[in-house]
Amino acid sequence: MSVADSTTADIGLPEEKVAELAIDKNDNVEKESDDDEDGEEEEGAGEGEKTQKKKRKNKKKNKKKKKTGLGAAGQTSPPSIPVSQLFPNNSYSVGQICDYVDDNKYRTTSEEMRARDRLSEQKLVDLRRAAEVHREVRQYARSVIRPGMDLTTIAEMIENGTRTLVEERGFESGIGFPTGLSINHCAAHYTPNAGDFVEIKEDDVLKVDFGVHVNGHIIDSAFTMAWNDRYKPLLDAVKDATNTGIREAGIDVRLGDIGAAIQEVMESYEIELDGKVLPIRPIRNLCGHNIGQYLIHSGKSVPIVANRDQTRMEEGELFAIETFGTTGSGYVQEEGVCSHYAKTSDGQPRLPSAKKLLHSITKNFGTLPFCRRYLDRIGEKQYYLGLRHLVDQDIVTAYPPLVDIKGSYTAQAEHTFILRPTVKEVLSRGDDY
Repeated sequence: MSVADSTTADIGLPEEKVAELAIDKNDNVEKESDDDEDGEEEEGAGEGEKTQKKKRKNKKKNKKKKKTGLGAAGQTSPPSIPVSQLFPNNSYSVGQICDYVDDNKYRTTSEEMRARDRLSEQKLVDLRRAAEVHREVRQYARSVIRPGMDLTTIAEMIENGTRTLVEERGFESGIGFPTGLSINHCAAHYTPNAGDFVEIKEDDVLKVDFGVHVNGHIIDSAFTMAWNDRYKPLLDAVKDATNTGIREAGIDVRLGDIGAAIQEVMESYEIELDGKVLPIRPIRNLCGHNIGQYLIHSGKSVPIVANRDQTRMEEGELFAIETFGTTGSGYVQEEGVCSHYAKTSDGQPRLPSAKKLLHSITKNFGTLPFCRRYLDRIGEKQYYLGLRHLVDQDIVTAYPPLVDIKGSYTAQAEHTFILRPTVKEVLSRGDDY
């Protein structure tokens, strides 16, 4: 990836109606031609005569036009066309399909399981739409993010692109949670607050974690970028570990067993930095999670190290498998200015300013996570005292940045999948990862 210039591309809402970028419904024409025999093989009457070849004539048939949208190939750069226009009639791409094995192998062909699968069709449509938005936004972001760009520019690029492609409409569709842009020893939960113009450097390792929701069904996926090839083993480790977790996951699988498999793969990697060979460790107090409607963390945690958790995955559950690798201690703690928050209870604050702010949070975000930039965007001013009060009253939970020891480097890889009755579908899978 080129690092020559600093790019500050902005994916904003188009000023003209997207309908003007009309889809040609005559694209993707499916051509059919049948060969009909019009003649029979004639055998020679005498010796030495050659057998004539069979004659065929193509019978003309009406061309069958398959009316489909352009799909992701019809997207602009920067992306500006809502995916609902590129995939008409909810024809969104199906994620990576993984058949069940062993005791669950019967599910793939069971008529009973197929009937259950059909009951959740609308949820699948919502999730696939959100996944398509994630793929198209991240594809562009990965092509332009480079050293010299500041974090606020990157966050707004990703978030404005998400709002446009998902056609943001409050609780119907929008951003799933604030864009995480965590650098080096900071592993998670960092997004810039107003006035934060920290720039990416050539030797940085950047984690990009963002979410998209449709009707509260959230796609949560993350990737890591580095511009120095020496970090490749670290990036490879988390990709391999995450794919291992996805492969091991399934209905009735114990969460602790998945953690053991992830740990084994992660710890098989090492990295050489400044002449020293360092082990790559999983960050043991970070984990994946199941996802509920409008709830990014819905109760179950998927460890990335071995433990004795006997909790099992269940049919119909939506999970995000995310793994974190580090050259540091393998343990993170909270440090730095907080930016991530979420409403986690329905308590009643005593402070008038907190009451007003809580009303605004409930109206605009509900239980979806938000950040201080989002409060700025909806017009809230001088809200910090009220926000602090809501946190102190345990009505809103603060999620400060999570960091390993200074001087270490961390990486992250994450995908969202659903345990359908018939198959496991990795919804956020793309050509990139």
